[in-house]
Amino acid sequence: MNAVFSIGIILLFGLIGAHLINKIKFPSVTAYLLLGILIGPSLGNIISSELFSASGFISNIVLGLIAFSIGQNFSRDNFKRIGRSVIWISVFEASGAWILVTLIFFLILRQPFYVSLIFGAIASATAPAATVMVVREYRSKGNFTDILLGVVALDDAWCLIIFALSLAISKAVTIHISSNLFIFKVILKSILGIGGAFILGYISGLVASVFSKYIRTQTEALIYSLGFIFFTIGLSLILHFSVLLACMSLGASLVNLKKMHLNFFDVVRTIDSPLYLLFFVLAGANLEIHLLNNIGFIGIFYLIFRLAGKIGGIYLGGFITNASENIRRYLGWALVPQAGVALGCALIAKGDFPQAGSLIFTTIIVTTIIYELIGPICTKFALERAGDISITNGQNIL
Repeated sequence: MNAVFSIGIILLFGLIGAHLINKIKFPSVTAYLLLGILIGPSLGNIISSELFSASGFISNIVLGLIAFSIGQNFSRDNFKRIGRSVIWISVFEASGAWILVTLIFFLILRQPFYVSLIFGAIASATAPAATVMVVREYRSKGNFTDILLGVVALDDAWCLIIFALSLAISKAVTIHISSNLFIFKVILKSILGIGGAFILGYISGLVASVFSKYIRTQTEALIYSLGFIFFTIGLSLILHFSVLLACMSLGASLVNLKKMHLNFFDVVRTIDSPLYLLFFVLAGANLEIHLLNNIGFIGIFYLIFRLAGKIGGIYLGGFITNASENIRRYLGWALVPQAGVALGCALIAKGDFPQAGSLIFTTIIVTTIIYELIGPICTKFALERAGDISITNGQNIL
C-alpha cells in the first residue's frame, strides 16, 4: 500500500459512500468519517503509513481553506444585510455553548481546566452545510430562516476566535507557572499570537489586492488565491500564529477591499471538494477505537450541554435584541449539526496536548457523527415549529 493508491481508494469509496448515505438524507461528512474509521489503523488498516503521517500537513491546508471561506462572511454588505440582532444572537449562542460546556466539564465531570476549556471552545462551532441542506430541500422561507442563515454564517467565525483564545489559555495553564511575571508574559504572548494572526491575514490580503490587477483568467485566479492562502498558512506556522485566524482574516480582508475578490472564493471552491473529502476521511482514520470506552459520560454530557448552551445563549441574545418568541424558543434546535471546524480544532488539540488530546479528538468524532445524523431532523423540527415550512412540504428527511 502506497500513499497515491490510498488517496485513490479514499476518493472513490468516499464518493460512493456519500451517494449511499445521501439516499437516506444524511450529510456526506458522516459517510467520510465512517469510511475513515473503517479503513484507518484501528480497524481495516488499509491507509498507507506515509499518507497517515501526512495528516497534519493535509489538515493545515484544508483548515486554511475552510477558514479562508469563512472570512467571506465578514463583508460589510453581509453585516448590513443580516442586521445587528443576528450578530448579537450568534455571539451569545456561541459563547453560551463555550461557557456552559466548560463549567460542566470542570465542575461536574472534574476534568482539568484546560481540557474543559478546549471542549467548551469546540462546542461553540456549528456545521452550516447540514442546516442549509434542510432549508433548501424544504424550500423554507421567512424571518426565522433568514435569521438562521445569518447566524450559521457567523457561527464558525466566532468559534475560531474563541478556540484561539482558549488554546492560548490552555497552553499557559499546562505550563508550571512560578511567578506573576511569567503569567503576564504568557498572556501577552497569547494576545500577540492572536493579534498577529489577524494582522498577517490582513497584510496578505492587502498585498493580494494590490497585485490582483495582473490576474486575467480563472486559472490565474486559482493559482494566485492558493498561493496567498498557502503563504499565509506557512508563515503562520513559522511565527506560531493561529492558522485558522490568519486565513479567516485573509478572506475577510479580500472580500472587503474589492468586490472583484469574490471570484477568488469561487475559483477555490472548484478544487476544495476532494481536499475536504480527504480531510474528513483522515480525521475518521485518526480515531483511536480503544478510547471509546473512556468517553461515556464525557460524550453524553458534551452532546447535551453543547445544545443546552446554544439554546440558552439564543434565548438570552433574543431577549436582549427583542427577537420574536419563535426565534428564542426554536433557533437553537436548528444549530445541532457540527463538523468541519470542530474536527479541525480537535485535531489541533490532539497535536498540542498529547495526554488529553486523543480523548478530546475521539469524543468530538463520535459526537460529530451523532450530531450529523440527528441534526437535519432537529433543523426540520425547528423550521416547522417556526412556521417557515409546512409539515407536508418537500420530502421527508428520513
